[in-house]
Amino acid sequence: MRQRHHERINPPAPHAGLAREMGLLGLVATGVCSMIGAAINVIPFMIQRNVPGIGPHVLPAYLFAALPAILAALAYAILSSAMPRAGGSYIYASRGLHPYLGFVASFSQWFGLSIAIGVVAYVLSPFLRDIAAALRWTALAAALNTGSVRLLVALVFLWTFVAVNLRGVKLYERTLVPLMFLMFLLGGIVIVTGFVFDQKDFAAAVLAREGRTLPAAVATPFRFDAFLAAAAILFSSFIGFDSIAQAGGEARDPRRSLPLATGIAIVTVGAFYMLFTAAVYHAVPWTYIAAEALQRDLTAPGLLGYLLPAGWTVAIVAGAAVSLINDLPAMILAVSRLMFAWAEDGIFPRRVARVHPKWHTPHVAIVLSGLMATIGILGSHLAGDFFLGVDILVTSMLVNFLLMCVSVLTLPSRNPAIARQIRVLPARHIQRPLAGLGVILLGGFLAVHIWKDFNASVSAWYFHSTLVWLLVMAIATTIYLRELRKLRRSGAEVNAIFSTLPPE
Repeated sequence: MRQRHHERINPPAPHAGLAREMGLLGLVATGVCSMIGAAINVIPFMIQRNVPGIGPHVLPAYLFAALPAILAALAYAILSSAMPRAGGSYIYASRGLHPYLGFVASFSQWFGLSIAIGVVAYVLSPFLRDIAAALRWTALAAALNTGSVRLLVALVFLWTFVAVNLRGVKLYERTLVPLMFLMFLLGGIVIVTGFVFDQKDFAAAVLAREGRTLPAAVATPFRFDAFLAAAAILFSSFIGFDSIAQAGGEARDPRRSLPLATGIAIVTVGAFYMLFTAAVYHAVPWTYIAAEALQRDLTAPGLLGYLLPAGWTVAIVAGAAVSLINDLPAMILAVSRLMFAWAEDGIFPRRVARVHPKWHTPHVAIVLSGLMATIGILGSHLAGDFFLGVDILVTSMLVNFLLMCVSVLTLPSRNPAIARQIRVLPARHIQRPLAGLGVILLGGFLAVHIWKDFNASVSAWYFHSTLVWLLVMAIATTIYLRELRKLRRSGAEVNAIFSTLPPE
């Protein structure tokens, strides 16, 4: 049943209505499917357009980007073991730092992920286009490249998975887990193909199909500024473990399963990323990728399609489409649980915390998140470049992860009762250096990303992701102050609300 604040002032509090039905495999699938998608099939190659000068150094930038991601994941594992509730990152920062910081950080995260859902849905069409092209369905491939069809495809996929989320955790798991295994199977074909063939094979294939000769490779100097800028963007590939934390209110045995799922997801996906990216750049010259990225949207299977028969090309492009589609239900779950947690605490309209009596899902929050993702689709369509959405996501998540590391440092002094519940790396002499290093690296990545954004040449101010993020923060501050004022007027014990965990 719906949680109200005047009911929470004095115990006992009613059940929030979410059902703890999600097992470890479902949590791992949530993290894995949130990470593997556009991040692996598009960004490592389109980054040649977004960060000119990165050249052959994409894989080292990926490895460097993994370092702050691992530290952020450790912060999440530590905090989730003590605070296993829906809307994980909001709960962690509001109890470990300050309610205002918890809200604005998670609002930033909600906004960034909602836009990312729209971006993911919007970039589905190039994958479907490549399937049609491989099957020589030229008319369909041309149609899928048009703006109106691309927009329609994105909206259909988005709202299909909004419906899956509405119907409950069991349907969600039955949908996501099999597709995760299929995604790894078909992605494995890309890895094998990339390492079996080399760049001479690719040059011969391009010559045979298009009658053109690839230019000879040229030496490219290492540029530290481009390397850092690329690493800051590639960092966005590792944010899926955050979706695991948001499911804290629906996980079985959460103090064990949430940290364990986070570790399994980031290790598995990190290894897959490195193999996948190395395989494609082993077979396809980076100079070709950089030149083509200026002309069209590239996908990994689309590039390797030069080397494979049509049937195999269709299989790997379909696998890429599956990996991209899998992003949608997991990310919708994450953003909707953030809204649910805000509403439970009373700093967002309380009706958003309504739980469906049959499906046990926060149906109002899910629909509102779908509407926000629709705005992300429209924004990608109007901007003509999905990297605007990616840049907004990176800014939002860097801020959020930075505050998670700070929360590890401040939780014992801010909320010692909750800090005593930590089960992962409970020793402070281990927590402090890990969280401190996370603050330094994430802060550095954030500074580089903002510097890159303000030095980018854009046609209008709203194409600067930092300015858009600041506007979102102003909106979040307005909402927080308004709802907090309402809470105090209602007589709610505000300090008690933010010093304890929401009821189960």
